[in-house]
Amino acid sequence: MTSARYFPDLTGPQVAERLTAKSILVQPLGAIEQHGPHLPLSTDSVIATAVAQAAVARVGDELDVWLLPTLEYTKSNEHAWSPGTVWLSATTLLAVLDDIGRCVATTPTKRLVFFNGHGGNSALLNVANRELRLAHGLMTFLTHPGVPPDQGGASPATELGMGVHGGTDETALMLHVAPHLVQMDKAQRRVPEAIANNKYVRFGGRVSFGWMSNDFFPEGYIGDPTAATAELGKQLFDGAVLGFCDALREIAAFNFGRNA
Repeated sequence: MTSARYFPDLTGPQVAERLTAKSILVQPLGAIEQHGPHLPLSTDSVIATAVAQAAVARVGDELDVWLLPTLEYTKSNEHAWSPGTVWLSATTLLAVLDDIGRCVATTPTKRLVFFNGHGGNSALLNVANRELRLAHGLMTFLTHPGVPPDQGGASPATELGMGVHGGTDETALMLHVAPHLVQMDKAQRRVPEAIANNKYVRFGGRVSFGWMSNDFFPEGYIGDPTAATAELGKQLFDGAVLGFCDALREIAAFNFGRNA
C-alpha cells in the first residue's frame, strides 16, 4: 500500500516531524486460517485491511490517523487442525504486541488502536490493551469491523445467532471486497442448531466455552454462506467504515473523562 497516511512510507525524520501526541496509529490484525472450502485463508486479513484503509483515507487528515501494516499471523489455534492455518501461540502473540507497543512508544504519539478482523484474537488483545498501558504508557484501544457473534454481536436470523466463522456476513464482505477469492459453488449452510436454543451455553451466551472450528462440522466453518450477496457485503462494508470513523473521532478526543 502507498498512501499519504501509511506509516511505513514515512522516513525516520518524518516520524518526528509529522506525528504529535494527538496522532493515532491503527494496527489492523487479521489471520491466516481455514475458512471452509468457499473462502481463502486470508479472509480476516483482507476484510480488516480494506475497512481500515477506507476509514483512514476518510478521516486520516481530520484526525491525524496513520495506518500500520496488517499483522496477519495471529492466534488462530481453533483452526490448528487444518493444513494452511498459520498461527501464533498466545504467549508469542502477546510478546509481539508488547514489542509493537514498545516501538510505538518511541514515537510522539501515545494512541494505539488495534483493529481486529479475527474474533479469536479479541480476548488476548484486551489483555494486551492493559499490558501496553502499564508497560509503555500508551492509550490503547480495541475495535472490530463488526462485533463477532460469539462476543455478543448479531448474525442474520437464518444463522440463529451462530454465524461465527465463514458465514453470511463474512462471505458477503468478501464478495464485495475480493469476489475473485470466493467460491460460492462450494458454500453450504452449516449452523449448529442443537446449541442455538440454549439460554446460556451458546455463541454469545453468558457461559462461554472452549471450541475448535471442526467441533461442529468437519468443514470447519459455522454459519450460512449461501445467503451472502455482494450487495449485502457493500452494506456491511460501508457500515463498518462509518462505524470505525466514528470510533476514531471518539478515540481522538478520549482522555479518561479528565478535563483537557
